[in-house]
Amino acid sequence: MRTFKLTIGYDGTSYAGWQRQARVDTVQGRLEGALGEIEGRAVTVHGAGRTDAGVHARGQVASFKLEHAIEAGALWRALNAKLPNDIRVVGVELAPDSFHARYLARRKSYRYRICQGPVADPMEHRFTWHVPQPLDLATMTRAGRVLVGRHDFAAFQTAASAADIRSTVRTILELRVRPESDGIVAIDIVGEGFLRYMVRTITGTLVEVGLGRRPVSEMSGILASRSRDRAGATAPPQGLCLMAVDYSNA
Repeated sequence: MRTFKLTIGYDGTSYAGWQRQARVDTVQGRLEGALGEIEGRAVTVHGAGRTDAGVHARGQVASFKLEHAIEAGALWRALNAKLPNDIRVVGVELAPDSFHARYLARRKSYRYRICQGPVADPMEHRFTWHVPQPLDLATMTRAGRVLVGRHDFAAFQTAASAADIRSTVRTILELRVRPESDGIVAIDIVGEGFLRYMVRTITGTLVEVGLGRRPVSEMSGILASRSRDRAGATAPPQGLCLMAVDYSNA
């Protein structure tokens, strides 16, 4: 048995998220189906992050084991031939037997993109959240700084998952709010790990700050409250993309 590491990009619009589920189409399910055809038996794939329905990825990482003697280059070609065009394997490599895409991940980088202006760009509607009102990026940046570091992010997770999480303490290493291009604002968040909907709830809260609906001074109180009711609305999924997963110890 050999262990493989894949890097995968996908447009998540048509999928019910990464994680395999009964009777719905998922990215993990598609990948396992393609690998099963190659291996001749069921193959379990472990992803670095369980992206939700409608969320995209440019740098999702997955690991699995194969008995088949296929080489990495041939596996890359075979998978892309079997997978739909909105899921692409962008890298395949042999990994140590101990490699596990989820458990060994050290940092994950997400990007949330917002389309600004009175009319949404039709070429971006699958990959951005349209916010027609002007956003104050400087104010959003100040609010974002409050979240950098190790904190209890219970207020920024989905209430439905709260009972399943042993600890809601997470570390955000970097949070940047910046203009990406004409009419597009990007929020880049790098962290050691994230709660479900955490990035989208942070984004929704920062947008409320940028629209002047809540002051920067509320951010510390939201963190301290540990109450989901205190944070802003959860931003829609289509603006979010998993950009990269880092496995280095540095």
